[in-house]
Amino acid sequence: MAKTVAVIGASQDRNKYGNKAARAYRDEGWTVYPVNPKLDEVEGMRCYRSVTDVPDPIDRVAMYVPPRVGKRMIADIAAAKPGEVYFNPGSDDEEIIQMAETLGLNAIRACSILTLGRRPDGYTSEKERGSAGS
Repeated sequence: MAKTVAVIGASQDRNKYGNKAARAYRDEGWTVYPVNPKLDEVEGMRCYRSVTDVPDPIDRVAMYVPPRVGKRMIADIAAAKPGEVYFNPGSDDEEIIQMAETLGLNAIRACSILTLGRRPDGYTSEKERGSAGS
């Protein structure tokens, strides 16, 4: 069974990391659940309003929202019981990390795209052509 990831702050803007992450995880065979209450789809994948709307267990959460937004979501993320939560650059501060750890989350401060063996700069803003993103 494929691993699952909720990309919090997924975007239709191919220049934003929330979009690059969704594509990188999909390219690595993960089941991707984009989460953004303002969107219906990201890169052809259904977008969910909240992590609580994701229909399957979540192995990983990748955060791409500012800490002030993430703090409002952290209790719902904890309720989903993901194996780990990646706080990508710009999504973390000391307070949200403390909140996550207090709720029992495995909080990791790192670029989740790099953990896949991919580089964010490999995902261009243009529609992918052949080897783009590899």
